Amino acid sequence: MKYVLLFVDDEKFSRELQAMGPAERARAYERANQWFATHADRITGGQKLRDPQTATTVRLGDGEPVVVDGPFVEGKEVVSGYAEIDVADLDEALRMVRTWPGCPIVEIRPVETEPLR
Repeated sequence: MKYVLLFVDDEKFSRELQAMGPAERARAYERANQWFATHADRITGGQKLRDPQTATTVRLGDGEPVVVDGPFVEGKEVVSGYAEIDVADLDEALRMVRTWPGCPIVEIRPVETEPLR
């Protein structure tokens, strides 16, 4: 079963990360890198995303599309990255996520396997 893990930062996590010194921050990133290495056989893709301020949002609806710099929602939580995984089932995905050492929220979403029409 294929899932996407959406890694979500919140304001508290971002503040804590910014407050870390360089060595402590490097250790935090190393723990995340080790998690990816440990699960490499089930991770099929993914990336860290740039800060939400770098987003471009296109609002569709009535009339012409409107292009806006920045994220659509100004929220206290933002998706900071994602990983694509291929595992047996949701239970296996949950076992992986329970060991994630980074941001405090991970959303697990099944990938639609039906072709788009």
